Amino acid sequence: MNENSGIRVGVRIPPCDRVDRLAGTARRAEELGFDQVWFPDSQLLWRDVFTALTAAALGTERIGLGSAVTNVVTRHPAVVASAARSVAELAPGRFTLGLGVGNSSVGPIGMRSSTGAELRSGIATLRALLKGEECEFNGVRSRLRDPDPDVPIHMAASGPRNLRLAGEIADGVILLSGVSRTTLAGATARVREGAEAAGRTTEAIPLTVSAFCAVTDDVEAEARLLKPICASIAQNGGAPFLALAGIELDVPARVEGVYPDLVHAEDWDAAVEICSAWVSDETALRFAQEFCLFGTAKEIAERLTALHADGVTDVFLQHVGSYDPPTELIESVGSAVLPALRPDVSR
Repeated sequence: MNENSGIRVGVRIPPCDRVDRLAGTARRAEELGFDQVWFPDSQLLWRDVFTALTAAALGTERIGLGSAVTNVVTRHPAVVASAARSVAELAPGRFTLGLGVGNSSVGPIGMRSSTGAELRSGIATLRALLKGEECEFNGVRSRLRDPDPDVPIHMAASGPRNLRLAGEIADGVILLSGVSRTTLAGATARVREGAEAAGRTTEAIPLTVSAFCAVTDDVEAEARLLKPICASIAQNGGAPFLALAGIELDVPARVEGVYPDLVHAEDWDAAVEICSAWVSDETALRFAQEFCLFGTAKEIAERLTALHADGVTDVFLQHVGSYDPPTELIESVGSAVLPALRPDVSR
């Protein structure tokens, strides 16, 4: 890790290829000075997340590794605990277990996302198992052999109730609000409420923000690619969230011609054209400027510094798309943004 660099910078790597190649992508991020790589979990879209994490653990030496995020719907808490322990022992002190409601894991197989109560129960069970404590499962008491109590559990959250829950029970919070100062302020306030209710302080809780990122001199051209993301947010109850930044959208509950969903569309260009019916170029540009890290390396570095001043400890960057590794993003951020962000760090 870069201990004196302020905000920690990670990158999201979809498990979209053979895991040995993904390990090479993680190793390149390590070489360029990233602090962490995060792998999402969606069993039909990508390779298995814990297999990818294992390969990355064996292929790197320093960089942090995280799931962003797995769930306790498609995976029983006992299965998650075993998988997390298995990765953590290969990368001591480097693994973070990111957990969320399920989203793209549950939707394609007709299951529903975790409720707040189910997340609370699942995290409690995971924590107990990782400590080596006995848990009861359908009347049977069992424990995890060779536990690892030092695996931090971070919870992804966007709605107010889950943000409060994360502040109350998680070791860290993954904020899905983008980098808008307005929405970030609201999200962190909800986390603070949950933390205070549990007798904790937010200063003790790492706050990781996910953000789409592109190093570019032509934000307007790049922003157009964000139309499916904008439409998906509006489609899934996020219209009030967008309205805080002056973005007004009305997207139908079902959009035909996109598989499997707007965020993970297999044909991205087609999804952009379809979403143009509701998301204008001007709206996409506004979204990029307000919620994303689109701009020159200097501009992105300045925004990252401002985020850290606002209490964000970590950021993980995403490229647009789900079925190719973020090679260009890693190279551009690693070669231009990180040096601008950390001018005193030898590379």
